[in-house]
Amino acid sequence: MFFATNLDTVTHGIQLAVAPVFLLTAVAAMIGTVAGRLARIIDRARALEMRIDASPDENPMAAEFAELGQLRTRGRLVNFCIALLTFCAILIGLTIMVLFLGETTTIEIFRVATVLFLTGVTCFLLALMCFLAETLIATRVLRFRRASHTVEIKQEMESTPISG
Repeated sequence: MFFATNLDTVTHGIQLAVAPVFLLTAVAAMIGTVAGRLARIIDRARALEMRIDASPDENPMAAEFAELGQLRTRGRLVNFCIALLTFCAILIGLTIMVLFLGETTTIEIFRVATVLFLTGVTCFLLALMCFLAETLIATRVLRFRRASHTVEIKQEMESTPISG
């Protein structure tokens, strides 16, 4: 195997290999965001489980069990999202290595770099889809009825003249 000794070739190889690093930055940010969501899911599930354990046996707590089911689904989506993001980061890292080796050696592996990069981007897009699905499930659980009722009462109070 022949390694390039020309500084310009090595410099160009580094420049070529550094471009996918920007995608790695996005992946790292997404992993941080999704890991935070997983932590919140786990905290909420623990709180619900403690409430269920503390309740009397004759209280079925159907709402809590339904929410636990949704949390389980959200947790699976988030775990799959993290797995896809991790696999994406591995593929992008391999892409960087292959691009650098392809530029600085006589090995013709640019097609491998293309496949690795496109597979990594596909994993990233699938992870975004999981993130979207998890977010939609999370917002479906929210109950805005109380908030809208509070706003209506407040508006009524403000519009009613005070007699004095």
